[in-house]
Order: sequence, then structure tokens, then C-alpha cells
Amino acid sequence: MAMSGPLTIVHLDADAFFVSCEQARDPSLVGKKCAVGGRERGIISSASYEARACGVYTPMPTVRALRVCPGLVMIPHTAGLYGKVSRSMFDLCETLTPEVQRNSIDEGYLDLGPCRFPDQAAVEGAVRGLQGRIWEELRIPVSMGIASNKLVAQIASKLRKPRGFVVVRPGEEALFLEGLSVGKLPGIGAKTEAGLAKAGIREIRDLFARSEGELASLFGRGWRQVIEMARGRDESRVEVEHDDAKSYSKQETFGEDEREFAKVEQVAKRMVDELLPKVRSDGVKVRTITVKVRYPDFSHESHGQSLEAPTDLEAPFYPLVTPLLRAAWSKKLPLRLVGVRLSSVEDGPEQLQMFAENDEKRRKLADVMDKLNRGGRESVVIRGHQLGGGGDR
Repeated sequence: MAMSGPLTIVHLDADAFFVSCEQARDPSLVGKKCAVGGRERGIISSASYEARACGVYTPMPTVRALRVCPGLVMIPHTAGLYGKVSRSMFDLCETLTPEVQRNSIDEGYLDLGPCRFPDQAAVEGAVRGLQGRIWEELRIPVSMGIASNKLVAQIASKLRKPRGFVVVRPGEEALFLEGLSVGKLPGIGAKTEAGLAKAGIREIRDLFARSEGELASLFGRGWRQVIEMARGRDESRVEVEHDDAKSYSKQETFGEDEREFAKVEQVAKRMVDELLPKVRSDGVKVRTITVKVRYPDFSHESHGQSLEAPTDLEAPFYPLVTPLLRAAWSKKLPLRLVGVRLSSVEDGPEQLQMFAENDEKRRKLADVMDKLNRGGRESVVIRGHQLGGGGDR
């Protein structure tokens, strides 16, 4: 799938994720031959690149890892750490684009299409900026692949780890893949790769020298799919929904295309007021807010930002609405639609904060408001933006 505009699909792959989380927690581990896993009758879950250079890999038995690398520092799993860091990492991704697929705890896809970057340089700059933020804020190294589709982006991200950054230009997908080992294609494991090597197929380009009959005998009914992958073709879309965190969203289509910023701002803030009671009723908190706009030609843009800590209160999100709306509404065109999405859902005990007492007072007031406002029309109005006006406040 080639594109004429900037590439929009990004694959993020955290480098030695479990070990990186432990090194971020304990910097004294940085640069050492270390691995996360069980010391007694266990396996290696993650190994540093220094340990990998000694022959340690996942999922090698720990006993064997200690033999091949006698100085290996074994780190026990830290309960709750990896999920927490993963959520923070993807929260940062959602500040760049709302289209984020959390594929696993340490891998995901981003679609930058909604951001409508003007050119390829802007795309690459934004992705490098995200890669830098994840390192600066979390101390987690990640590798990035940018391409026209998910398949090629994923292969690209894994090609130059750690801290890789590989861009595959549109129309060059097949050229990029042809010299790589056939095992780089998804679904071709070590045993299959070894079998193909015996048949003289070592690089992806070797597949094209075989007849359809030979390919069918090697891959069965799936041979056509293998060839499509070898050509760098993939029509799958970035799937935003993920199991560990739902989102709360609302949007409104205007009766007539709207040009007045203050009116759109008022509608967006009202959406925050309508979504947070649902968050509270679910007993969870949210961290990320994304504002989306759609133009009369149905093109759309969005911008998001995450709070330092999750909340179930409206007040922390109000100051973010105006700058996010200005960032998303970049064209000098009226708007057909505006929407607000709250994501990065978390539950569990609330963290101690300096202003926890004030937050608790706000929460009690919010609970009273929720009860009074249930049943459709709001019977209580106390927020300034609900009374009209607008503008920067």
C-alpha cells in the first residue's frame, strides 16, 4: 500500500523493556550484563544488550544463562512496575495522536494521519520528538519504524535496535525487504526459517525465484499471503481499542459550519462536564484528553495531552481545552464537528498529592452535582463556561 503524502504509520518497540524498566528504577544497573527472570528453575524474561552480547536470550533457562554469562546480574520481577511504565509510555503516544494501538505491553502502532502533518520532515520530527520524550520522561529506550503500513513499520522498528529509527519511503517497501532474511516476515519462526534455508530460501528476494507450485508446497494455502508480505503490502488498520483501557468520548456536529472559537470552546468544555460524571460512576480515573475537529470537507485533526496524574475531576482538564482546540483547529476554515475524548483509564488507590484535601472537597461537590444533574437536563449550573461567553480563561 503506497502513499503519495507523508508516511503516517509508526511502530514503536521498546528495547529490552523489562530490563529497561528496572534500569530506570535503579540506574546503577545501566551498562551491566543483567536480566529479568527467576533465578531458581526460571527463564529469562528480558536481557540487557550487554547480556545478549554474551549469548543470553529470551526465553533461555536461567541456569543456562548463568553458565554462558557467569557475571550476569539477575533481577526478580517487580510487581506492577512494567504495566505502570507501559501505560505511561502509551499515554505519551496519545499526546501526539489519538490513533494508538497498544499491541502488547512494549509494542504498539500509531497512525499520524489525523495530525495532518504537511510533509515527511514534519512526521519524522514529531516521531523523533516522541522517542526523545519517552527517554527523557521515563528513561525507556524505544525503537521506531515509519512506513506506509503496519507490516513494514513493524519490520523497520526491529531492524536497528536499540534506539533504532528507520524510515521506509513510499514505493520502496519491496526494495527495503528484499535483502532481509526471510525470518523477518511475521509468522516465519526459527524452525520454518531453517527449513526454508535448506530449500535455498534465505533472503526475502529468494521467494520470487520460486514458482507458485513450489511456494504452495512450502507454505500451503497461505503462500499468497507470504508473497504479499514479501512485497511489503498490508491493508490492516491501526485498531485504537485495547483491552486494558477504554475511553470516554463525545462529539457534536454543528447545524451550520461554525467559525466562532468561543462557541466551539464552550461546547468542548461542556463535553468535559458531561464525560467526567461517567468516569466517576465507573469508579476510575483518566489521564489523557484529546480534542478533535472536523472540517466541512470531512478532513479532521486532533491534539491530545496527558496530566501528570490521573483524575476523575473536571478542573484539571479545563486549562487544556483551549490550547488543544487551537492546536487542532489549524486551518482557517469553519468547523463541522468538535469532539472530546478522555483516555488512559486507570483504577486503584489514589496517589497522595499536595492538594489531596482540596481534591476531596471538589470530589464531594462533584458527587452532589452528579446526583442533582441526573435524569437528562441539568438542574444546577455553577461553571462559568456553561453560562456563555468563552475565550481564554
